Amino acid sequence: MIDCGEGTQIRMRQMDIKTNRLGHIFISHLHGDHVFGLIGLISSFGMLNRTADLYIHSVPELENILRPQLDFFCEGLPFRVIFEPFNPKTHTLIFEDRSVEVYTIPLKHRIASSGFLFREKPHERHIIRDMIDFYKIPVSMIRKIKQGEDFITESGEIIPNEQLTKAADKSISFAYCSDTAYSEKIIPIIQQVDCLYHEATFMEHEAARAKSTLHSTTIQAATIAKKANVGKLIIGHYSARYKDKNDLLEEAKTIFKNTFAAEDMKSFGI
Repeated sequence: MIDCGEGTQIRMRQMDIKTNRLGHIFISHLHGDHVFGLIGLISSFGMLNRTADLYIHSVPELENILRPQLDFFCEGLPFRVIFEPFNPKTHTLIFEDRSVEVYTIPLKHRIASSGFLFREKPHERHIIRDMIDFYKIPVSMIRKIKQGEDFITESGEIIPNEQLTKAADKSISFAYCSDTAYSEKIIPIIQQVDCLYHEATFMEHEAARAKSTLHSTTIQAATIAKKANVGKLIIGHYSARYKDKNDLLEEAKTIFKNTFAAEDMKSFGI
């Protein structure tokens, strides 16, 4: 999960999201609309008898804020809440498992703020079963062949890996950038990601307001997407002054055509 605003639990229930699959929460910054749902979510996990540890990745100050609340409201939790602090001013690997790596993206906001880059690790190649059977390759060699090794027969013949496997599936990448003013410093980090979420709090005619509050306009978000050559742009974090979100979407699409507007409970394929 990225950020945890008020109402997160309600949306999770409405979308039938399985909470036992949630192991890591990444908090971009310590403004209330990004963290006010945390204590309630953790408390609910306790009442549901969750036992798996929960990791919260954030700036160091969050533990000082949340730990007293946990001690008071969530005494006796059947699981551990583990804080993993990071430096929001650096582009750093902060988490990885067998399938994905997560990096911080330094953003430009009124307080320390970080985006997140999720990169799927390279997949293994696909075995061509007929070739495996033809060369009578033992099961013990399958894993190494999927990882790119050639096969040497008993007679010493080298069978190139390309004859035994098909290309691996493409690894996907996703970048999340909110809240932030326009900053081209993030472009090398998010270059060619498959999907970028970038805040678009204001329309372009309020660029001065965006600058003073260190937020972005639709045109600025789309410009970042275009310069970074991303596959898809999703905009969100709209100011409440805009009743018709389609106006923001259409303005962004004048710069980057493959733009979509985020909405509550809407899903996007990557």
